[in-house]
Amino acid sequence: MNIKKFFTDRITLNVLGGILLVAVLVAGAYFLLGAITKHNQEIIVPDLTNMSTEEAEALLGSRKMRMDIVDSVYVKRMGRGLIYRQNPKAGSKVKENRCIHLTINAKNSKKVTMPNLIGYSMRQAKAELLSRGLVLGSLIYREDIATNNVLSQMYGGTEIDPGTSVESGTAIDLVVGLNPSDNITWIPYVLGLKYLNAMDAVHDNSLNVTNVRFDNTVTDYSDSLNAVVYRQEPEAVADSAFTMGTGVSLWLTLDTNKVPVRQDENTGE
Repeated sequence: MNIKKFFTDRITLNVLGGILLVAVLVAGAYFLLGAITKHNQEIIVPDLTNMSTEEAEALLGSRKMRMDIVDSVYVKRMGRGLIYRQNPKAGSKVKENRCIHLTINAKNSKKVTMPNLIGYSMRQAKAELLSRGLVLGSLIYREDIATNNVLSQMYGGTEIDPGTSVESGTAIDLVVGLNPSDNITWIPYVLGLKYLNAMDAVHDNSLNVTNVRFDNTVTDYSDSLNAVVYRQEPEAVADSAFTMGTGVSLWLTLDTNKVPVRQDENTGE
């Protein structure tokens, strides 16, 4: 083949030009898309628990995020108008300009209707409770064919019927199934997490918080919401399995210097 003739042929030049144009367009689109979506540029969502909405708005604004108050609950011992929960959770990675949905503590007591959670999965039931302004209490496991399937709902040690009027912020215990062949879970690492976030992490792993101890830096309920976990038992150990429903003990403080540095973060491994 005559190489010189090949590269001077009009048809060949058109084909090569087309290939080059497509390559340039694809590369340009890739870099443009990355710029628009801020590829790999994620922001860590801060913990807004127990903040005023003004404090939260200022903090989120400094990190190029927005907020929206979507619901309220009533917690007797918590400051009025302070943030009770948030979605996405603290520590989540989001894009710039993400809206953080907030649930605040109402100024006045309010009643909500108890939903029917029978047949829900534990996670679905927890989400439904939160959407109603209620709180997941304890997980009570009973042998059943379906693990984490809600068998009954309890309040104060007795079953509570759907449609019952209860005060917002009430803790509801769930009796859930436990299949002996599907009953294993792991202890989450909750050191450094605030009280409510640590409770969420424990429940999400089908475990119970059975013992909570605050040190002398915590003097009231508001302090307890701001306190962070500095010790947990059992510890979060890789590949160490536990039966669902196992109790976890938490020690909390306002002194963040008591929180140990996580080993893998300290060593960079």
